[in-house]
Amino acid sequence: MRRSGESSPPAPISQADRSPSRDWQTLARLFPYLWQYKWRVLAALGFMVGAKLANVGVPVLLKSLVDAMSFKPGDPQAVLVVPAALLLAYGGLRLSTSLFTELRELVFAKATQGAARSIALQTFEHLHALSLRFHLERQTGGMTRDIERGVRGIESLISYSLYSIVPTLIEVTLVLSILAVKFDVWFAWITLAALAFYIVFTVKVTEWRTQWRRQANEFDSAAHTRAVDSLLNYETVKYFNNETFEARRYDESLERLRLARLKAQTTLSMLNTGQQLIIAVGLVAMLWRATQGVVDGRMTLGDLVMVNAFMIQLYVPLNFLGVIYREIKQSLTDLDKMFTLMEREREVADAPGAQPLQPGEAPELRFEDVHFAYDPQGGRPILQGVSFVVPAGKTVAVVGPSGSGKSTLARLLYRFYDVQQGRITIGGHDIRAVTQASVRQAIGIVPQDTVLFNDTVAYNIAYGRPGSSQAEVESAARAARIHDFIAASPAGYQTLVGERGLKLSGGEKQRVAIARTLLKNPPILIFDEATSALDSANERAIQAELASVARNKTSLVIAHRLSTVVDAHEILVMEGGRIIERGAHADLLAQQGRYARMWALQQSGE
Repeated sequence: MRRSGESSPPAPISQADRSPSRDWQTLARLFPYLWQYKWRVLAALGFMVGAKLANVGVPVLLKSLVDAMSFKPGDPQAVLVVPAALLLAYGGLRLSTSLFTELRELVFAKATQGAARSIALQTFEHLHALSLRFHLERQTGGMTRDIERGVRGIESLISYSLYSIVPTLIEVTLVLSILAVKFDVWFAWITLAALAFYIVFTVKVTEWRTQWRRQANEFDSAAHTRAVDSLLNYETVKYFNNETFEARRYDESLERLRLARLKAQTTLSMLNTGQQLIIAVGLVAMLWRATQGVVDGRMTLGDLVMVNAFMIQLYVPLNFLGVIYREIKQSLTDLDKMFTLMEREREVADAPGAQPLQPGEAPELRFEDVHFAYDPQGGRPILQGVSFVVPAGKTVAVVGPSGSGKSTLARLLYRFYDVQQGRITIGGHDIRAVTQASVRQAIGIVPQDTVLFNDTVAYNIAYGRPGSSQAEVESAARAARIHDFIAASPAGYQTLVGERGLKLSGGEKQRVAIARTLLKNPPILIFDEATSALDSANERAIQAELASVARNKTSLVIAHRLSTVVDAHEILVMEGGRIIERGAHADLLAQQGRYARMWALQQSGE
């Protein structure tokens, strides 16, 4: 749930809101990723020009071939000259066009895929670097779809621009030059006018119909988000028998998506019809003038064939201009959304020049007058002047009712958030002055709500220290009292735990989490209700194991069951974000205060 007062993530930029300057900014951000392969870029451009020169040469050679056919029937020279020269040259140019095109794509493929990989990796790393606040607010389904579209948009953008738009512009320039030089300038003007009408019509109609494509994408993301959210909460859906309700909500999204796609298809048909009309008028005007030239003797039959071939070659790629323009605009929008994710500022960042923390074997842990609220702008304060010390190698426990701020201590220690006032130190070092990675490396946590990866049991335990041997994984599992359960499974340590560990019970997941932390073996341990999901027998056994592991380590224990913390060096009782009592178990009972009442209540309950 989003905490009250927290701001929503910024709304994505739609195509209708985009300005040409933002499109150029997106292209400018993409360019450095491609320029890492500058020699491939230059080679691809060279092959592209070669392919277009060969392509334009085909109609010119076709004209010569037609004009050469003016021999009288039976003339032996026709058999010798035409096949041996023109036909071979014609086939060579056709082959060269395809060859240069394939070489261009082959050479540039590494640049395209390399840029897509670099941007996707940077986005992934940046998302992991963002604060917990961002991840509590995010919509996983929509965000992953944005990243997926962004990566695909890089390939589409490069493909449509470098492989379609730029080659077509080169070919148009070459054809207009040939028509203006070889024939009268009216051929060039007719061609240019037809192209201008075609491009203006295509761009205007495409801009108009983009709203339906944009709506379709938004409804697609919404449907995907709703589906992912529902499937992730599968058990909750089943608990409340709401399969029909979820299906109806999903169908509402699909219906909106269907209507938007139907409108997009209808307007696409209108666009295609208008394009074909412009092409037909342009072709008729060009062929009419060329036919008149042949009749008047100013042009040969080969010239007529060449003009017709030029027009066909020009208008075939232009047939797809609407699709290309729309896809380029969509790719720019999708890529910009991914760049926008990369622009999200890190709420918690390392200080300039921060050095790694050197915690030692068991560092002292201090909270000094810590004040914190999840929403600093007038939100409810969570911690109000909290101060305590966890001596090196000792265990301090924190107890209190829900909402008193106990789990927030662990989040602040991990630097998921920064305190608004006061400071937290490890071994005398303010954690804001050292790198986050080194702070988190020094801490191991067994969280109250354990979430596992959709992988094997071995993978989830070894996640505590990647690269651990199988023997080390099994040793940690034995210490967490889960080895026998794993060994009894048909697949053993290769048993898949399911998405978020749903194939395991709550107690089994918690023991995997304990094994993972034991394997990490950090100098600081945090146990946040570490045994809350275990039965009494397993709890006592694992408590003894945890006490052994925590010996000579600095440990912070967050607990509801007071029986699990009676041996702590000091017990802190929190309420309303403040420490209201502190002391050893016997001392707190003697005070006859809040802790004593909690103890009596739990003992009577047991």
